[in-house]
Amino acid sequence: MRSASGAKPPTGRADPPVLAAMELLGQRWILRVLWELAPGPLGFLELRRRMDNCSSSMLSVRLQHLQSAGLIVKNADKSYELTTAGTELGTALQDVWKWSRKWEAALTD
Repeated sequence: MRSASGAKPPTGRADPPVLAAMELLGQRWILRVLWELAPGPLGFLELRRRMDNCSSSMLSVRLQHLQSAGLIVKNADKSYELTTAGTELGTALQDVWKWSRKWEAALTD
């Protein structure tokens, strides 16, 4: 059954693309890499320096995952940057950032 707009009605279960996105974004260090790349391109060493306790091998794996997902690209100069899709995801996550600031303020009140 479809609604008048042609879209399927909600079933209470998440769509597979949502599950895939949650699985990707739920991996340790993924969101941190996206956060660090949001202002602009970074080389591996600078990105690694900003990632605190993330090992080089783990960072390499996470960068590969994000490249495969089409969220980042490795440039000719070997720096990494967000793709259009990565930037759009960052925009979507801004609401989470805003919520986290309110949450932090509520905890300290």
